[in-house]
Amino acid sequence: MRKSIISILFTLLLGTTASARSFTVNITPDSASTLSVFLPDGQPTASRMVIILPGGGYTHLAMQHEGTDWAPYFNSRGMAVGVLKYRMPKGNRRIPMSDAFAAMKMAHDSALVWHVNPNDIGIMGSSAGGHLASVVSTMAPMAIRPAFSILFYPVIAMTERGSHRGSVDNFLGSDKTDKAVVDSFSTNKAVRSHAVPPTVIFLANDDNAVPPVTNGIAYFTAMNREGNNIALYAYPNGGHGFGFRKTFSFHDQLLQELGNWLNNLPQPQPQALKVACIGNSITDGFGIAMKDLNGYPAQLQHKLGNGYIVKNFGVSARTMLNKGDLPYMNEPAWRDALSFSPDIAIVGLGTNDSKPYNWTHKDEFMTDMQQLINRLKALPSHPRIILCTPLPAPNLLNSIQDSVIARDICPLIKKVAKKNKLQLVDFHSTFPSSDGLIQRDLIHPTTKGAGLIADRLREIIVSEKK
Repeated sequence: MRKSIISILFTLLLGTTASARSFTVNITPDSASTLSVFLPDGQPTASRMVIILPGGGYTHLAMQHEGTDWAPYFNSRGMAVGVLKYRMPKGNRRIPMSDAFAAMKMAHDSALVWHVNPNDIGIMGSSAGGHLASVVSTMAPMAIRPAFSILFYPVIAMTERGSHRGSVDNFLGSDKTDKAVVDSFSTNKAVRSHAVPPTVIFLANDDNAVPPVTNGIAYFTAMNREGNNIALYAYPNGGHGFGFRKTFSFHDQLLQELGNWLNNLPQPQPQALKVACIGNSITDGFGIAMKDLNGYPAQLQHKLGNGYIVKNFGVSARTMLNKGDLPYMNEPAWRDALSFSPDIAIVGLGTNDSKPYNWTHKDEFMTDMQQLINRLKALPSHPRIILCTPLPAPNLLNSIQDSVIARDICPLIKKVAKKNKLQLVDFHSTFPSSDGLIQRDLIHPTTKGAGLIADRLREIIVSEKK
């Protein structure tokens, strides 16, 4: 990081453009890709930042009305801006992707010099730039994944029909006929629960260049289905490519609505402690409406405040056992949790291990849990680890056996906690059976029950700050 800061300072001295508050830095050594940075006057110690990706069908870039024209608006809100000139793919999608990933990493690495909050760096893209922004939002390593995402009339689908054909041709090249590749980069199909940042989409109903239903609305639908934080503003007319143009009939309304959306985003402190919630459907929030707002990790975030960043890495039906039917450590969520490099890790696994076809591997349970703990311990953040026993499961839902949980799994988790000198929360013996705390399946907590879990974990976390 020191090398990055020195290079930025050198660029500020020699590569300054229009004013002392704006400058351009190279993303690639040959200046083929650059980031134009605009810092607000009277900038706070650590401001929010947005990296802007203009559109242009992956053939050119609309650098003004979809890029630099936005800088005064965001600067007036105390936000820093970076407008990325990314290279065209010419059939090689890795080229613009690498530029966008590098821009996000540069913003994080340079946060101290630019007076930017590293925990509050978002991304914005229009048209093909909206597609690239959605790629970053769904596929970038968790360490540089945006804190929020703003998409204007985005290309989402990579299908030749129902999308912008030029963007598809230029981004995928000869792979445009490979269904697996098409599906991989049709980003509505890349949306996963909890893994995509809060997103807002702006589009016009009469967009004939990038059909809203198969693109922006498809992304909205996928986000909504996964319980992620998503907003959509569809204007009755305006076509495609309105960007910051004041000729757009709804320009003033758009700025007001975008401002309101930004005002309601959480703003974590620059030194906020990172909390990773690792687990199965209890963590995921199965059966809870709008689980990214009402699940226990979301409620824990609300209760802890902006001195913490709580992320949900729960995946339903997963096991602690690596030979279980759905091992947690095989999941992208586990890789994301490690990339997040938490200061505190809350682990809640074991419920699904009690199923007879999983518990045949019971002799490996402690070994597999130790493997997970060792991976966490090896992180540079050296997180404080909190182990949780499963909730009571009196119903034999999907072959879950509470007798196995009580007799075998809970004692093993307690043994691992003692061996590693970790904090333990025994939810199995202490979670009340009161009405309204558990869903009808008698397995998963309700919103109220999730709140009780969050209360208990908050007490544990604040009682001993790292």
